[in-house]
Amino acid sequence: MSEIAAPTRAAALERLAAFAPRIGRAYAAGRNLDPGPGARRDVSLLSPHIRHRLLTEQEVVAAALHRHGLPAAEKFIQEVFWRTYWKGWLEMRPSVWARFTQERDRALADPPPGYETALRGETGITCFDAWMEELRATGWLHNHARMWFASIWIFTLRLPWVLGADAFLRHLLDADAASNTLSWRWVAGMQTRGKHYVARAENIARCTNGRFDPRGQLDEDPAPLDDGPPPAPLPLALPARAPDGPALLLLHEDDLHPESLDLGAARIVAVAGVAVPQARSPLGCAPGAAAFAEAALDDALARAGAHFAVPAHRVAVPDVAALAAESGARGVVMPHAPVGWTATALAPLGAALAARGIALHAVRRDWDSLCWPHATKGFFAFRERIPGFCAALVRSPRAP
Repeated sequence: MSEIAAPTRAAALERLAAFAPRIGRAYAAGRNLDPGPGARRDVSLLSPHIRHRLLTEQEVVAAALHRHGLPAAEKFIQEVFWRTYWKGWLEMRPSVWARFTQERDRALADPPPGYETALRGETGITCFDAWMEELRATGWLHNHARMWFASIWIFTLRLPWVLGADAFLRHLLDADAASNTLSWRWVAGMQTRGKHYVARAENIARCTNGRFDPRGQLDEDPAPLDDGPPPAPLPLALPARAPDGPALLLLHEDDLHPESLDLGAARIVAVAGVAVPQARSPLGCAPGAAAFAEAALDDALARAGAHFAVPAHRVAVPDVAALAAESGARGVVMPHAPVGWTATALAPLGAALAARGIALHAVRRDWDSLCWPHATKGFFAFRERIPGFCAALVRSPRAP
C-alpha cells in the first residue's frame, strides 16, 4: 500500500502538519537513509502534492520556517528550492526538453536488449529490481533510491538514459518535466559536465540499513556521458496579468491551488480543468500516476467552484474555447504551465480562443517570477540566494 497521502489539499495539509516536527534536525540527519516502505520517518512524502501545487512551495517553506527557522530547516528548504531551480533552468532552456522527447521517442521505437527486462524488474540486481517493483506499485521512490536506480540503469545496465527518464515520467506521482529530465542528466554527467553520480554498493548497503548489498554487481568506475555544453539561457517572458471583467479560470495539473492565484480584477464566471497525464509519453502514463493527477484536479475544481461560487467542470483541451464563449468570458486566465507535456498540450489554445475574440492570460506566481531568473548557472549559486528568497516571499512565516 502506498505511503502517499490522498491527492487532496486537505490530506496534504494534514500530512504537512504531522511531519512539521521532523522538518529540522531529524530531516537533516535521516533524509539520505531509506529504511524501506512503511519505515520512513524522516522524509515528508509530500513531493506529489507540492509538484501539483496542492501545497505551494511558499506555504511549505513558511511552515518549515515557522516551526524551526532557517538554520535548522535549511536542508529541507533547500530540497523545496531544488524543484524551483530545475523548473527555472528548463524554462529558460526549453530546447533541452524538446531534445529529450525526440531522443526518447527514437529510443522507444527501437528499444535495446535488456530494456524490457529492466522494466519488469528482472535484472538479477536485487536492489534495482526491488525499486522497480516499488515504483510500479506505489508511484514513488526515495530520492536516494532514484539516484541509485538511475546510475545503475545508465552505467551498469548500459541502457539509454532517456528510456529510464521515460519510465520515471510514466510511473512517478511527482514526475515533472524539469526535475525528472534534469536529474537524470545530472546522474549521467551531462547536466554538470563531467560530474556524474555513481551508485556504490557500500553506500547502498549503509543507507538502506543493510536491506541491500549489491557488491560485485555494479559498475563503480564508469565514465560520465557527454552531451556537449548546455544551451545558453533565453530571457523569461514577462508575466501576464489577469484580465479585467468576466473570465473563465482554467486549471491544469501543474498548479492546483486556485485560491491563492493573483487574479487581479478578473471576475470568475466559470472554472474548467484539464489533465493530460497520458501525454507524458508515447507509452502513456501508469494508472496510479494518472489517477493521482486526475483526482488532484478534481479536488482543485471542487475547491475553486466553492471559492468562486461558480460551476466547475473537467474538460478536454479542444473544448475550452467553446466553454469560455458559452460562459460569457472575455478572457481565460490560467496559472502558467512550465515547460513540459501540459504546456505542449495547451499550446494550441491561444489561437483557438483568439478566433473567438477571447484572450488567454497565463499568470505566473511571484515565487516563480522571483526565483526562476536566477537559475542561470548551477544550483550552488542559486542556493546562496535562498535566504533572500525566503525573506522576500515569506515575510510573516506561519504554518498553513
